[in-house]
Amino acid sequence: MSTAASTHSTGLSVVILAAGEGRRMNSRLPKVLQPLAGRPLLAHVLDTAHRLSPQRILVVYGHAGEQVRAAFPDESVQWVLQERQLGTGHAVQQAVPHVPDDDTVLVLYGDVPLLGAEPLARLVRIGAAGELALLTMVPEDPAGYGRIVRDASGRVARSVEQKDATPEELAVRECNTGVLAAPARRLKGWLAQLRNDNAQGEYYLTDVIGLAVAQGATVTAVSLADSIDALGVNDKTQLAQLEAVCRRRAAQALMTAGVTVVDPARIDVRGSVTHGQDVFVDVNVVFEGTVKLGNRVRIGSGCVIRDSEVGDDTELFPFCVLDGAVIGAAARIGPFSRVRPTTALGPGVHIGNFVEVKNSTLGTDSKANHLSYVGDAQVGARVNIGAGTIVANYDGANKHRTIIHDDAHTGSNSVLVAPITVGEGATIAAGSTVVHEVPAGRLTIARARQSTLEDWQRPVKKPK
Repeated sequence: MSTAASTHSTGLSVVILAAGEGRRMNSRLPKVLQPLAGRPLLAHVLDTAHRLSPQRILVVYGHAGEQVRAAFPDESVQWVLQERQLGTGHAVQQAVPHVPDDDTVLVLYGDVPLLGAEPLARLVRIGAAGELALLTMVPEDPAGYGRIVRDASGRVARSVEQKDATPEELAVRECNTGVLAAPARRLKGWLAQLRNDNAQGEYYLTDVIGLAVAQGATVTAVSLADSIDALGVNDKTQLAQLEAVCRRRAAQALMTAGVTVVDPARIDVRGSVTHGQDVFVDVNVVFEGTVKLGNRVRIGSGCVIRDSEVGDDTELFPFCVLDGAVIGAAARIGPFSRVRPTTALGPGVHIGNFVEVKNSTLGTDSKANHLSYVGDAQVGARVNIGAGTIVANYDGANKHRTIIHDDAHTGSNSVLVAPITVGEGATIAAGSTVVHEVPAGRLTIARARQSTLEDWQRPVKKPK
């Protein structure tokens, strides 16, 4: 069990604020659903919350709320509606009636996706001891953040929003991230005293700091080692900045584990990648979903690999797309190949340039090297799919299966009209369109007889 998951008190409620509209995104997609590393911002925050093993997670939603809820149909969270967005304090006020008084409350934000569980676990421990715990940071540019104001003894006195700060307060570098933890009973009391007499006319959650100090409560600040972790997303520029952070961290993790990444700035990991030893990844490669790479896998530039498994010693040449596929050992894929979902390629299979394979299996050492489509087919071992061969699996309404047995060969520009079976060791002549079973060990020819019209002349355009 991780340290983060084992240090909190028995009653932890995580409140995630996710009601904002995100106008600066200029998007119909709610802010917390904007994608980061291939997943919604809110998904990253939920993952972190789950790592703390809370008793409950409450998500406060508002703008385009049904769209937000619909994006997480399987999440075990309690959804709390904030009908009017009157500030962060007001948002938490909507959630705390659903929290037992004996709990510790941790407040997170749906647009702050990079926070890890460790600093949050520290906040929870402090909150469980009866104190108010704040997460602070010292960013390079504090613009836009509330400042932490300390008294003459260096103790936290209050947090002031930038729009309400004096010039002296704006000179303070320590900033409030807005993330806090506190005993639920005390937090409810402070929230009940919030006022909205400020520049925004809103109920600020940060005002509970001054209220806590005024009542003699201990306020403890936990400073982040890296302020990047607390960066929020308000516009597409900030979203791109966090995407770059995710890209860099993912590349660093791969390289630390032994993967050769040609250019860490030109790799995207939008999910999880597990791998063996001596894996090589060229530039502009994208991993999505769950990807598993064997030993000595080589991935050429421009490849996209989604929810797929690649066996030992397999090479993907440039500009291939794997989606929901299982590739065996020592295979050769591409360049410019597409392997679609529920496809399994055996050891030593070759899929060449401009070949598409969908919902099919290819046995050991089979090849489709040029300009072919193989759909809904069961292909045996050592089969050669000739250049331009099409497995015609769709009749306009239904998909049909094709079975090609071991050691069969199809000539160039063949069409196999499913449902059809090609026998073991059969050969289909180039240019054939076959619609019936192809016997084993025989040559099958299905094409029109060639003829020449001696008196034919090519039409010519009439002069204008």
